[in-house]
Amino acid sequence: MAVTSLDPITALVVIDLQKGIVAMPTAHPTGEIVKRASVLANVFRRRKLPVVLVNVSAGAPGRTEQAPRVREFPAGWTDLVPELNQQPEDHLVTKRTWGAFTGTGLEEYLKKKGVTQVVIVGVATTAGVESTGRQAHEFGFNVTFAVDAMTDMNLDAHTNSILRIFPRLGETGTTQEILSLLDSNQV
Repeated sequence: MAVTSLDPITALVVIDLQKGIVAMPTAHPTGEIVKRASVLANVFRRRKLPVVLVNVSAGAPGRTEQAPRVREFPAGWTDLVPELNQQPEDHLVTKRTWGAFTGTGLEEYLKKKGVTQVVIVGVATTAGVESTGRQAHEFGFNVTFAVDAMTDMNLDAHTNSILRIFPRLGETGTTQEILSLLDSNQV
C-alpha cells in the first residue's frame, strides 16, 4: 500500500548508517541513501518529532549456514556517518541483532514519547530494516518504509522485501512523498 498518511507523533528510525556498513558494496549507492535519510532526519527534528539513530555492534549468537560478514569490527566501524548530524535530542540505539527493538528498550522509548507510527530507512533492506519493521508492526506501530532511502547488498533481495514483504507490514513511499505528508500535516 502506498503511503497515505502520517500520525501526529511519528518517529524516524534510521538503521545502521554507520561507517563500516556504508562502506560495503550495495545494490544502490549508499551516498544517496545517506543523503535522503539525512534530509528526513533534519525535517523530523525541525518538526520536533523523534529521530532514532541505530547502529549495530554485534551479531546474534545463533548458528547459521552463512558465516557472518565481519567477526571483529575495526575501529570506527560502528560510528554513525557524520552526514546524519547526530543531535543531543536524537535517541541512539545500539543493537546486537538485526532488529532494533530486541533488548534495546526502543519500544518503551517510543511509547513514552507517544509515538504511534515509525518511518524506517537504512541498510540493509532485508536485515536491519525488515527486521525492525516486522518488530514495529508486531508491537502495534503503524509502519512506513521510505524505499528510496534504503538499500541492500543484493538487489533481488531488496526488491523482494519492497514488493512482497513491506506491503504486509505497513506502507511504502519515497522520501519526497513522506516529506510532502509531513508538510501537509504541519506537525
